[in-house]
Amino acid sequence: MWAIVGLGNPGRRYSRTRHNIGFMVIEALASRHKVLLKNRAEGYLYGKGFIDDAEVILIEPLTFMNLSGVAVRAALQSHRLTENNLIVIHDDIDMETGRLRIREKGSSGGHKGIQSIINAIGTNSFIRIRIGVGRPTGIAASDYVLEGFTKQDNDVIGESITVAADAIEFILTHGVGAAMNRFNA
Repeated sequence: MWAIVGLGNPGRRYSRTRHNIGFMVIEALASRHKVLLKNRAEGYLYGKGFIDDAEVILIEPLTFMNLSGVAVRAALQSHRLTENNLIVIHDDIDMETGRLRIREKGSSGGHKGIQSIINAIGTNSFIRIRIGVGRPTGIAASDYVLEGFTKQDNDVIGESITVAADAIEFILTHGVGAAMNRFNA
């Protein structure tokens, strides 16, 4: 089984903000594969299902971004999974809007949700899919990521969500190395 975690903040106020791009990808996957996100556990919302032949649990932490690790650790423990079967999707302000990048491991790059996960599970060796949301000008990054996308960005972000869902499916069927070759180009 794979744990696929989209990072974001819970609540209607944050639902379509830059920081919630991970939730948007999880919701796209859930819709595409008819997985109901209706179960609640220790700090996360989840649904179980299949993507092709791979059993998955789609997860949205309810702990707010900076405490995402608490929910991810609880989900991994509860479902007896390790970081070897973990994929995390998150926003990245250091990439142009809509750009996608897959990594097998690495530092948090300053992303507090990723740092929380690294601290909570004790390793930085897990797959992440970063989606660019652009770098702010004239506004603090912490405020920028809590804003919605501009009208100009909406089409690009919609396409990025689709491509991120495709990339996850590809990882599950062909492996992360092949997915990096295909989607990081």
